[in-house]
Amino acid sequence: MSPFRILSVIGTRPEAVKMAPVVQRLRQTPGVESLVCATAQHRQMLDQVLNLFDITPDVDLNLMKPNQSLAGVTAAIFTELDPVLRDLRPDWVLAQGDTTTVMATAMLAYYNRIRFGHVEAGLRTGDKFQPFPEEVNRMVAGVVADLHFAPTEWSKQNLLRENVPADKIIVTGNPVIDALQQVAEKPVPPETQQLLKQVGNKRILLVTAHRRENFGEPLENICAALQTLAETYQNEIQIIYPVHLNPNVQGIVQPRLGNIPNITLLPPLDYLPMVQLMKHSFLVLTDSGGIQEEAPGFGIPVLVMRATTERPEGVQAGTVRLIGTQTQDILTQTRLLLDDPQEYAHMAQSANPYGDGYAAQRIVQALVEAG
Repeated sequence: MSPFRILSVIGTRPEAVKMAPVVQRLRQTPGVESLVCATAQHRQMLDQVLNLFDITPDVDLNLMKPNQSLAGVTAAIFTELDPVLRDLRPDWVLAQGDTTTVMATAMLAYYNRIRFGHVEAGLRTGDKFQPFPEEVNRMVAGVVADLHFAPTEWSKQNLLRENVPADKIIVTGNPVIDALQQVAEKPVPPETQQLLKQVGNKRILLVTAHRRENFGEPLENICAALQTLAETYQNEIQIIYPVHLNPNVQGIVQPRLGNIPNITLLPPLDYLPMVQLMKHSFLVLTDSGGIQEEAPGFGIPVLVMRATTERPEGVQAGTVRLIGTQTQDILTQTRLLLDDPQEYAHMAQSANPYGDGYAAQRIVQALVEAG
């Protein structure tokens, strides 16, 4: 009897973080042959996470190219992944989230009549350009998925409204919490220890901002707010901002914030130092997705610098606040948390709605039961 073969396709660092616990669980499951294909939509940032979780891809397409367009990377994935699926003929293909890799993988599984499981299914903003192109990517994946692993009840309800059969939706929690719990137990890397020592008693404001829809004026507004905060709380806070390598981000952030003493601009951080830095932060300001789920796991309030979020559970729970990209709004909400201990405690003490650390176990169990 041939083994039950499951292929996990991974393209970017966030996908690797969230798929790592699933891949680990698949490897431990008797009767399952777990295979991993890396498209390497993001090369360096993907590799360090795979190494951290001791995952070696069975197939590495190595598709990343400088200044690649959305159309270019999509075409490359379609061209290079299709023969992999035809050669391996897995029983299931898994992909996580809303990247170009996920969208193309879902379509290729459909073309090859292979069942597709969508991890972190059902996230929606209702605006196809917020975030761009992720909102449409995850909708495409949702149309063809045979099993939808929804992280929360809210995401399940989104899928039900799109007429997905209830028996095809499993609420699992988000495997990012599984990953976070693993990594949080690891020792603090020396470079992070050194950075924390330099910060001393200042409160750390951890910033991530790199979304396509925030390129240009929104990112200028964010930088203006960060500059004002740094000047206003000069001896009280240290803003730490790992800056994405995209020239649309670097070209605005470096000239604007590069010479301010209590702003530390770093290259993109590996996942382990990022998690440890997050653990020691006072507050997170972000336009990213996963960190909205991760920071509340440490009791860290999150201010989301976007017009919408596909993760409203955190907003409802009180761990996350949606504040947009207007400079004054960022200043008002950040000052509130810096100056009002009661307001801060309210956000910090709210429960994380995104999982209990057993999402991977539920996903693998559902796959095995589906056969």
